[in-house]
Amino acid sequence: MGWGEYPPEYNARVHGPYDPARYYGKPDTAFGQVKLGELGAWLGRRNKRPVAIAQAMSRAWWQWNHKFAFPRKAGIAAPMQIVCGSMLFFYIMNYGKLRHHRLYKYHW
Repeated sequence: MGWGEYPPEYNARVHGPYDPARYYGKPDTAFGQVKLGELGAWLGRRNKRPVAIAQAMSRAWWQWNHKFAFPRKAGIAAPMQIVCGSMLFFYIMNYGKLRHHRLYKYHW
């Protein structure tokens, strides 16, 4: 599968219009339904290639868009999630500087 092509599992006659947020491969047990003893086998069945990881991230992006950004009355959830995610990212990025700042004494 190259860039910009449909997945090989997709069949227009069976699946209808292509949805980038849907996985067209063989369905497997959902992560929430996996028992602790079956976790190793479940992880072994995952595709760990970089292309598969990029495809999973793309599906997650489209699912997020369909749920929060694309509805007609979307509200403020999507912008607030982006703002909070940016705040967390920059806090983690600057934690080395902020860690030393907590030890400063501003009073005598």
